[in-house]
Amino acid sequence: MIPISVVLITKNEAAILSQSIPLLKQISDDIIIIDNDSTDETIAIAKAYGCRVYQKNWSGYGANKNKGIQLARYDWILSVDGDEVPDLTLIKSLQLFDNKDDNQVYDIAFKPYLGDKLIRFGNWGRDHHIRLFNRALVRWTETPVHETLILPQQVTVKKIAGYLHHYSARNKQELETKIIHYAKLSAVKYLENGKNANFIKMKLAPVFHFIKSYIFLLGFLDGRAGFIIAKMAFKNTWLKYHYLSKATQSVKNKQVYQHDLPVMVYKFNADAQVE
Repeated sequence: MIPISVVLITKNEAAILSQSIPLLKQISDDIIIIDNDSTDETIAIAKAYGCRVYQKNWSGYGANKNKGIQLARYDWILSVDGDEVPDLTLIKSLQLFDNKDDNQVYDIAFKPYLGDKLIRFGNWGRDHHIRLFNRALVRWTETPVHETLILPQQVTVKKIAGYLHHYSARNKQELETKIIHYAKLSAVKYLENGKNANFIKMKLAPVFHFIKSYIFLLGFLDGRAGFIIAKMAFKNTWLKYHYLSKATQSVKNKQVYQHDLPVMVYKFNADAQVE
């Protein structure tokens, strides 16, 4: 087995960590926790299991993941979020991991949940991400939201057996809070990339995302949870362009400088509740 370091970013994930860390300890003696000001038992649980805990100023998802990678003892990194738990098949795959080709990265399938409901369809039902890689070649982008891995051209992607169970939100209210948070971060990212909020993006794109999630990707088969997820896809899409429109106008009117956007966007009100 090639040694693997596990890097987790956390914020108030005590309940999930009590499930995930014992499993992760079966494949690594080096678990790094990058914590974002948790106020529950997250830190105590992590330390009780012998994890190395670092409470860093929040610099963004990708930036904090990169900090964890730099602190790791080993070059092979398993990147896990605080709300994710590996299943036994994935643990066994990692126990047998013996790939010496640094140019390969490994894609892991997800089993997402809304509360206790396993989501099998819609956007969530086909979720998978590259989470196992060699840090000598790979790092995360440091965008405000939706960080991705920067992969050199020579890298090949392989699948690895097993799943990460992703406990996305405990209920509709928590999911709504998250999508508002991500919408604000997306507005910052879009502004930095020079994107605009036009009629199609603000009026048609939200409807398209609802129909895609609920109808085309069979989200309706997940029942009420599938409908909630589709509604939140609508709301997230509308809000990020709503915030982008406000931010763009404020910059044009010189009410705020572009480098102050991360602060300004957080002050926007999340209007237009979706019921």
